[in-house]
Amino acid sequence: MTDKKPKRPHQVYTLLVEVGRKDGDGLPKSATGAALMCYAAGVDEAEAVRETVALLKQADLNPLDVSGYGSLEERLAEGHDIPDEERDLMARALAENSVVVAQTTAFYDKD
Repeated sequence: MTDKKPKRPHQVYTLLVEVGRKDGDGLPKSATGAALMCYAAGVDEAEAVRETVALLKQADLNPLDVSGYGSLEERLAEGHDIPDEERDLMARALAENSVVVAQTTAFYDKD
């Protein structure tokens, strides 16, 4: 008889990932880095962060910092207004058990 742990349900977490430059990263030539808004599925936020960082590294990006903003339920409890398009991307990440990069904002030096 095996004692299997009950499966914990996946949730989708909102993550903001700062990336630095790396050869082949696909960022504009004059950019110094970028911020990526991601929706990532995981049993907890730590797993969502690990999966997101691993995926971005496979995509030749250089993750430097990750800020977590919580699950959909946590964000709603904090009073965040979450538009339908954002909810749709979260639903996609959950359905596919994946990471969805919703927005990329390149950074540039001010000269």
